[in-house]
Amino acid sequence: MTTSRATRTLLPAAATVLLAAALSGCGGTAASGGSADASAAGTASQSPVADKLADDPVTAVRNAADITGRTGSAQATTELTTESGEKKAAFTGAGPYDYVNRIGRIEVQVPPGAATTGKVVEVVEPGIVFLQNSGAKVPAGKWVKLDVRQLADGNLISNGATDPASAAGALRGVQQASVVGDETLDGVPLKHYKGTLDLAKAADATGGQAANGLRMAASTFTVKDVPFEAWLDAQGRLHKVTEVFTFAGVAGSKDPKDQVKVTSTVSLSAFGQPVQVTEPAAADVVEMKDSSSPK
Repeated sequence: MTTSRATRTLLPAAATVLLAAALSGCGGTAASGGSADASAAGTASQSPVADKLADDPVTAVRNAADITGRTGSAQATTELTTESGEKKAAFTGAGPYDYVNRIGRIEVQVPPGAATTGKVVEVVEPGIVFLQNSGAKVPAGKWVKLDVRQLADGNLISNGATDPASAAGALRGVQQASVVGDETLDGVPLKHYKGTLDLAKAADATGGQAANGLRMAASTFTVKDVPFEAWLDAQGRLHKVTEVFTFAGVAGSKDPKDQVKVTSTVSLSAFGQPVQVTEPAAADVVEMKDSSSPK
């Protein structure tokens, strides 16, 4: 596996185990405006009028994060694949997201050949991620706490899952969108859209700590017009989103053979049903020193 100096500097070992493990089979490694931080992960406050899917595709998709946040909560399933050449690795995850308290928990299934075994657990908040079983030198049952600005991609894909708030928040940066057609997923009639988004503009529209990860990702990924597909219901809620990110597996290289493609899919359901997610207890959290060893 070829690892750039910038990647080694920006990505502490505790946060890179999933992506690095996948990309070791792919030939490379990867190095949160109009919405305030309170709504960056969604807000559960009631809209003064009933939410409705906008007729204009760009407006409809850009509105999805805020409308989804007003549901209060959702259950998420995630799938993340990394591809370079003929090599491919896949992660899957699932867990609840609480839009009221802006916190979610994703349990990620690690593919064969990864540096760690079993599942990796992520607790995500705006600008912060807690990791358990990350593969670093961390005692069993303990957690590592990281600011997403320590991660070259802002934790958008580092740990094998894209948290629901970030996936939806990225849609605030939609630059172009068109309607593919009407589809039904899990018995729900949905409108299917596709287009491109700009992560830097998504960060500007999100604001606050929740924009930090989007800004980091915007500076890391080599394809700035990020392709996406989104499925929205008649209320404008996001049921599924797929986003495709690209970065150089070899630092500074623009050669197609050195590019790594990451496809992230997040599906949401069970809107508004009670969920309970909390931060790990302080006594169970270890911090990372500059050398990436815990203390």
